[in-house]
Amino acid sequence: MTKSMDRGTAVDLSTTYMGLPLRTPLVASAGPLTGRLEPLQSLEDNGISAVVLPSLFEEQVAHDELQADGLFELGADANPEATSYFPDLQGYTSIGERYLRHVRDARDLLSVPVIGSLNGVTPGGWVSYAAKIADAGADALELNLYEVVADLEATADQIESAQLTLVEQVRDSISIPLAVKVGPYYTAFAGMARRLVDAGADALVLFNRFYQPDIDPRTLQVRSWLELSRRAEIRLPLRWTAILSGQVDASLALTGGVHHADDVARGLLAGADVTMMTSVLIDQGPLHVGVVEADLTTWVSGMGYASVAELKGSVSMRTVADPSAFERANYIETLVNYTTSFHDGWGFNPF
Repeated sequence: MTKSMDRGTAVDLSTTYMGLPLRTPLVASAGPLTGRLEPLQSLEDNGISAVVLPSLFEEQVAHDELQADGLFELGADANPEATSYFPDLQGYTSIGERYLRHVRDARDLLSVPVIGSLNGVTPGGWVSYAAKIADAGADALELNLYEVVADLEATADQIESAQLTLVEQVRDSISIPLAVKVGPYYTAFAGMARRLVDAGADALVLFNRFYQPDIDPRTLQVRSWLELSRRAEIRLPLRWTAILSGQVDASLALTGGVHHADDVARGLLAGADVTMMTSVLIDQGPLHVGVVEADLTTWVSGMGYASVAELKGSVSMRTVADPSAFERANYIETLVNYTTSFHDGWGFNPF
């Protein structure tokens, strides 16, 4: 049902994410385009409202530290007078230092908020980079909890406790807003979402895409394989955004399958504060941001809304007439509706 609005009234697409005022809910998530300054500038020129820089990985920091230690210890047990044994480290630049330089350069270049990103799962000294990223000028930090737990002895409680401790450590080390990007694979995700917010998350980013390896049957080798997201993938984060909207004291960012204005609209209706894009920007380029914004403006106006704030969460689980549509009942209804279209020809109905 649309709302009446004066057609001459300008549409207000502004939103707030973790306390950061944004011109629109269109955010570029971490990806190749945010890893270089030229496409970052192009994204801003075409209307993006915030950018998330690529992640600095826990493993990268640990590897750098091991390399540096190895260089410093090279020849340490040789004749102490033979100083030529020691390497010249004057030109050595770690991955961490290069990342911090990118944060500084992006912050100097852009007028929109720049969000740094850390990717890790274990508490430890590498967390010190959270404070370094903040000191480099990031407006906020996204902690990316990406973990494939293959240890048969690990329990869910151990994994979740470690992740919550990590969030608390990062929160304690910075004063800028903290978003936590998670995957959906928790037994009780709603409860975990609340615990993450209690641990210090100012926003939840739903969801992380878990890239899956493939096996080449000709070479018998395991190979990496990256596919860009498809629009249908939005349904999972859409459901959980709608469930969590108004139930957790944190901003919500929807990511995964956001390609066009319709996808942005669905995310906002579910209760997202922002929607994040990567795959479509890789495919279509930064110019696509302007297309999405123009189409979103047309949609908001056509539906009779005056602003994003007015429509946000209007189709969340708290506001729809039938909240069970986001729960188990939806599973049964989907199967029944699908089966009804052809079961007469088969002569039976499994339901």
